Amino acid sequence: MNEDYKIVIKFTKTFTMTLNNSKSIINLKIIRRLSIIIFLAYLIIAFAAVIIKFPLLGMSRLVWTIIILLIFLLIILLPVVLNYQYISYSDEGENIIFRYYSIGFITGNKNSVEINKRTFSGFTLEKKFFGLMQSITLYQRLKGGIAKYPPVYLSSLNREEKAKILRSLNSFAPIIKGETQGNMS
Repeated sequence: MNEDYKIVIKFTKTFTMTLNNSKSIINLKIIRRLSIIIFLAYLIIAFAAVIIKFPLLGMSRLVWTIIILLIFLLIILLPVVLNYQYISYSDEGENIIFRYYSIGFITGNKNSVEINKRTFSGFTLEKKFFGLMQSITLYQRLKGGIAKYPPVYLSSLNREEKAKILRSLNSFAPIIKGETQGNMS
């Protein structure tokens, strides 16, 4: 009864990731609404009620109005210019799932991209405006060739969230080098 048994144990780690930036989007919306209230309050106090006596801190009403207007426009327009989007990402199960919509002045259409991990053929990362605007374009192998999805803008994510998404996507397919205009060479 001398039988030799060979036992082989394979350990595979499966890390799944889910991420959404709903908290930062809610904070951004609160900041934008507060800035509207503060800007309108300033206009009422400075021009309609004339409660503030100018010059204030050595600056005239015009200078204060320009400074406050520029800050207000920066808070309101920066998310629009950088194309901030609500993003929900998941790589659980068989699919890579991106759900996103633009949060500009008017909320954009809600979009969803679901790509099976076996047919995911890569992505490109594009940076504009000194890296402030970043987008990912996803690619999927289909019977007729490679499908290119519309870009998902990562501008509203912090550095750590962007890194997690890129690490996750890299684990399923390499980055496609080249132009993002459909040229995948």
